[in-house]
Amino acid sequence: GSDPVKITMESGECPWNSAHRLVRIGLKAKEIPTDNLPASNLVFLIDVSGSMWGANRLELVKSSLKLLVNNLRDKDKVAIVTYAGSAGVKLEATPGSDKQKIREAIDELTAGGSTAGGAGILLAYKIAKKNFIPNGNNRIILCSDGDFNVGVSSAEGLEQLIEKERKNGVFLTVLGYGMGNYKDKKMQILAEKGNGNYAYIDNLQEANRVLVGEFGATLHTVAKDVKLQVEFNPSQVQAYRLIGYESRLLKDEDFNNDAKDAGDMGAGHTVTAFYEVIPTGVKNDYVGKVDDLKYQKKEKVSVKPIGSDELLTVKLRYKAPDKDVSKKMEFSFVDNKGNNVSSDFRFASAVAMFGQLLRNSEFKGNAGYDKVISLAKQGLSNDDKGYRREFVRLVEAAWGIGE
Repeated sequence: GSDPVKITMESGECPWNSAHRLVRIGLKAKEIPTDNLPASNLVFLIDVSGSMWGANRLELVKSSLKLLVNNLRDKDKVAIVTYAGSAGVKLEATPGSDKQKIREAIDELTAGGSTAGGAGILLAYKIAKKNFIPNGNNRIILCSDGDFNVGVSSAEGLEQLIEKERKNGVFLTVLGYGMGNYKDKKMQILAEKGNGNYAYIDNLQEANRVLVGEFGATLHTVAKDVKLQVEFNPSQVQAYRLIGYESRLLKDEDFNNDAKDAGDMGAGHTVTAFYEVIPTGVKNDYVGKVDDLKYQKKEKVSVKPIGSDELLTVKLRYKAPDKDVSKKMEFSFVDNKGNNVSSDFRFASAVAMFGQLLRNSEFKGNAGYDKVISLAKQGLSNDDKGYRREFVRLVEAAWGIGE
């Protein structure tokens, strides 16, 4: 259709508590062939401080960026800004046709010194604005371990700067590198404030996935400030919980407030959300028990069904990348009460179960590593690149350590 995003929904038995239902809400952004994507004005902002020294840090950044350079078209342009003790321009904006010049600038990068992250970001925005392409994709790609310790390093100062610049049409993609002192939370917050996305790169295959395989999703926003609001039908549902997304929750009133920032979706980008639902009438230990009141009788609230067998309604709001007013879409969903779910549902629910085991969640029910592996293996049908099999291997390794 005419909208750049589409919602799909399905439900099945909850794998870690068979009395509960699990609802999957899938969101996908329109795919756009790379050749048809608008021209890009990219600024690589690269942390070359001492903490970035090493094979899985700066050397991996260099290899990653070369993969991206191979995909650049003649109409794209790239500049490189580096920061350590101070920030500097390593390469002025260069057309994508001059790949050799860009590669040579990347090869010359070396690590050493302290980290003036704030100064680097200021300079990167200045360069991005200088080379701004109207109706194009103007974006800073920050590569760092997140360890900013010199300059505008207060989280609030950096966030305000990035929020201000995104209103001017310059977005931010954050790529995280390194282990040990890696500052994950700071990196994620910056990407959220910059109308951008965030990925952690630990090897060249992952770099290839993010920067080549998902080039459009990583670098080209098709819908910004995407918000979901889910309303459950109380005649069908006595309790529900969203699994994960703690850092992305909005207040109810924020849904209709176009001034409130939310997540952005790039071309071909997918998002999966799961709700665990306790159907009406099912006994459970989670719904709170409150003592009777002393001074007033508690009236029994009877929920009148509104003549509907719908389980829930999802509302979605999004803005076009160059617009400030959102558009609303609405979909309802009826639970078929069965367990005839897709292989995608099985695989994604295995990932959700694994996350709850790692965090020792109070809601993990009878989850187990063996169950995660068995469920994930039922979802391997759509695995051209082998990422799902890689997940199964990861769970097997975690199970070995955990025992």
